[in-house]
Amino acid sequence: QVQLAESGGGLVQAGGSLRLSCTLSRSVFSIGAMGWFRQAPGKQRELVATITSANTDYEDSVKGRFTISTDNAKNTVYLQMNSLKPEDTAVYYCAARERFSREYGYWGQGTQVTVSS
Repeated sequence: QVQLAESGGGLVQAGGSLRLSCTLSRSVFSIGAMGWFRQAPGKQRELVATITSANTDYEDSVKGRFTISTDNAKNTVYLQMNSLKPEDTAVYYCAARERFSREYGYWGQGTQVTVSS
């Protein structure tokens, strides 16, 4: 089991930046992968960024603008979001996937990100 607590959402103008944080109840080293998802009103949830011990990966629309990273000493995963666009507006969720699992089984409560034009 792992609990996830997110913070850092808010309202920002287009072109601005936000950093989302996701703090885990146990070591990041024990997790197979961490992901940031988002869900906009009326749309399906989409995977935005993932990080494992080996690599990071991003959804095409955020490549070059978003960066996922970890602070292992703080058991925290970050999503740095730069050059934000109105279409980035969504509820953002962090999620954890155990090693040898195909599913993200643990989810944070979500944090709202609103980008005004």
